[in-house]
Parts: sequence; C-alpha cells; structure tokens
Amino acid sequence: MAEIKICDIKGVDKGAYKVSDSLSSLSARSSVIHRAIIAEQANSRQGTQSALTRAEVRGGGRKPYKQKKTGNARQGSIRSPHYRHGGMVFAVKPRSYEKKVNRKERRKAMIAAFNHQVELGLVTVLDSIRFTEIKTKNAIQLLKNLGLQDAKRILVVLSECDEITYRCFRNLPNVEVRTAPRLSKGDSQIAEVKTAPFSTRDLAVARTILIDKEAMKYIEEYATL
Repeated sequence: MAEIKICDIKGVDKGAYKVSDSLSSLSARSSVIHRAIIAEQANSRQGTQSALTRAEVRGGGRKPYKQKKTGNARQGSIRSPHYRHGGMVFAVKPRSYEKKVNRKERRKAMIAAFNHQVELGLVTVLDSIRFTEIKTKNAIQLLKNLGLQDAKRILVVLSECDEITYRCFRNLPNVEVRTAPRLSKGDSQIAEVKTAPFSTRDLAVARTILIDKEAMKYIEEYATL
C-alpha cells in the first residue's frame, strides 16, 4: 500500500495518507498513456485553418501575356501557385482533429500516470486547499510554506470548483488548478464542473502535485469503476 505525505496549509507535517489498493494497483502500458495524451492534444485543436486555392484567390482572370513569341514560359493566370499572391497547392481547409479514446482506456491511463507520480514522490496531500480572500499572496505564501516557491509546473487539485481559490492561483504562471474527476449520482459519467478535471497530460507534465485530502477520495472512487 503506497503512502503520500500529508501537510497542512502552513507546511506542517501531518503524517501519511494511505492510498487504497484499488488505486495503487492500477497500471497501464506506456503506449496507453501516450495514446491518451495525443488524443487530448488533438482534441484541443480548433482545426479552423483555411488557405485559398487558385480558384478562390481574387484576380488573375485573364492571361498575363500571349501564349507565344514572348520568350517566357506560357502562363494562364498570375494567381498560379508559383506566383506571389497566388493560390496554394493542396490548400489546407477546416477539419476536425478529434481522436477517440475508450472511456476505460482513458481512465486507466489517467490513474496509471497518477500512480507513477506517487512513486516518484512528487505528490503531496494537503488537509485543505481553500482560501477566504482573493489574494495572490495567499497562494504564494502557501507555496513558500511547502518550499515550492521556485518549483516549476505545479498542479493543484481541488475537491470541487472554488472560485476564490482558483483566482488566488490564477496569476501564477507555473501553477495549473484542476479538480478531481467526480461521478454524478447514479451515473458513470464525469459531472460537469467549472474548473476542468485534471487529465493524463496534466499529470504527465507536472513536476509537483498538490492535492486536497477530500479530492483523494474522489480519485479513489474514480479508480474503482
């Protein structure tokens, strides 16, 4: 059974959090994790890029010069692809980059990535991550208490969306705030929340992960599906 260090908001050690066997025992191949990350990045693309073909570029309606006796190569339009301001060959058009990943595979990749970070000792559980005032200095002081003022790529996981806490961290460029994946009552679908649940990529790129103690319960429930 894996254990994670527990601290309070002042950085005082409060013992260890024992991770359930259902969570710590779940693993996945690196190819599964890779596929989940690639799908997430592809699905975040807008796919709105659009270039003009020679038929869509304005102008070039007449032949620039006569066919013969000019010493030049024959040309039919000044909007041909090899001309400046000409159309594009095989022009890129709007398209969807969506990649589908099975829900069980996505869940397995996410939990496996989380367990890997636990094994590396990059995860810390806090009694509570919640502020009462919208002040960035509150978030900065928390990181100082934990000795993370110079850390890069910090992932903060809340048990539920909290506007005040989110806005305290918002101005820190090295911090991402997410929520734990939660289940709606009587359904196996992830409930919609304002702050998005963390993803496999969020876990993979994080150098330090701070998790609310209550959020750990939701992660363990998510792992038992």
